[in-house]
Amino acid sequence: MKRITIDPITRLEGHGKIEIFLNDEGDVANTYFQIPELRGFEQFSIGRLAEDMPVITNRICGVCPEAHHLASVKALDMLFGVEPPPAAKKVRELLYSSFYVTDHTTHFYALGGPDFIVGPDAPPSERNILGVIKKVGIDIGRQVMECRARNHHVIKMLGGRGIHPTAGLPGGWSKSVSEEERKEIEDIARKNMDFAVFSLKAFDDIVLKNKLYLELVTSDIYVHKTYYMGTVDSKNRVNFYDGMIRVVDPEGKEFAKYHPKDYTKHIAERVEPWTYLKFPYLKKVGWKGLVDGIESGVYCATPLSRLNVSDSMATPKAQEHFERMYETFGCKKINGRYQPVHHRLATHWARLIELLYAAERMLELATDPEITSPDVRTIPKKITGFGIGSVEAPRGTLTHHYESDKNGILKKVNLIVGTTNNYAPISMSVKRAAEKLITKGKVIEEGLLNKIEMAFRLYDPCFSCATHSLPGKMPITVNIRNGNGEVVKTLRRDG
Repeated sequence: MKRITIDPITRLEGHGKIEIFLNDEGDVANTYFQIPELRGFEQFSIGRLAEDMPVITNRICGVCPEAHHLASVKALDMLFGVEPPPAAKKVRELLYSSFYVTDHTTHFYALGGPDFIVGPDAPPSERNILGVIKKVGIDIGRQVMECRARNHHVIKMLGGRGIHPTAGLPGGWSKSVSEEERKEIEDIARKNMDFAVFSLKAFDDIVLKNKLYLELVTSDIYVHKTYYMGTVDSKNRVNFYDGMIRVVDPEGKEFAKYHPKDYTKHIAERVEPWTYLKFPYLKKVGWKGLVDGIESGVYCATPLSRLNVSDSMATPKAQEHFERMYETFGCKKINGRYQPVHHRLATHWARLIELLYAAERMLELATDPEITSPDVRTIPKKITGFGIGSVEAPRGTLTHHYESDKNGILKKVNLIVGTTNNYAPISMSVKRAAEKLITKGKVIEEGLLNKIEMAFRLYDPCFSCATHSLPGKMPITVNIRNGNGEVVKTLRRDG
């Protein structure tokens, strides 16, 4: 049996490898998407003060600390039995909307975008942000950098730090927004809207108007019919910060809708011996293995998933692009809602629609008269000992679950991270892409292997977030070669 290894996989946060096994005929027999890191945040948080968690957990990852910060403070709201003032919730969501703009911009232009802008078969040295800038021009590259810079400025202004914010507290926020800050954020939000519209136009020109790329996006290589999960507001519209968690089946019918505090009634987590990452699945359906379909408990939680579970977007411009995407894929409306899109490469399109929604929502909040209210915190006066907080991280539904003693010392911590939700569908997508692209007699070139990597990259996975090594070490092998390329010494650390 022949073995193909892609190690390391590229353009993601964290580490992983793909193992592909071919049978004697040269077809794919099986694949493994392995994560060789041990996540330990749940364990080393036990025994700590609950109120320390927003600044501990946001250090899981430097890409999306804002998501962990807000899920954590929402869990503390419940654990300390306190309701934040309306202005505090709006300030939290304002910061979070700005964060979404930066995060989705990063993925489209630096991580996922190079496969389309530069090309999936281009040399690896060109499939990166520098290759993108070379292809689209320095002016567009400057717009990308400026977008990230101005939104990180907003995050620092509201959150206290540009990375790993500190302003979230149980019961609210540590500072209010001044009128001067509000005006500056309003101006930034308007620039974000222009940038989001520009990015959607770029996707239209580069991908949708390119016959080969459109065929790739709409082909059956990257298709899976699973359940979908996402947070919706009271009108079943996409919401990143707050709402009910909705699950629809592969046909688009509502399967479940529940408050985040009830997640254990709906979600279970499976462990396999060949990886450190868990496989969440729907309890009421059950674990049937890495297969899709209505009989399998596998679900997906991504930007595309959030759109699939929603009746509509909550802002007008995003709604226009939402409708166009579903109509492009020929989805029909059933009971006023579009059928799901199962073509997983459409996640890139969905991500840009969310980018526009985040910019529009940011403007709504920046122009809300209540956003400058000084009433941004309710002081906690009790400890309930139990708290669950949830937000939509860019990569999927993020849940923080804390239990403490009467003094607020943590006894139990459980985290279901955005990428963890998607481990099963990622593994399935990798296998399907390999099966479709590698066949008997096929010459296996680097471009083909990159198209297999595209199957996981579309999920924008964050494995340092989903699986974190407790001691902070990783297995590593260093080969020292002489001038002829011969290995003269091997140094190894097993972790």
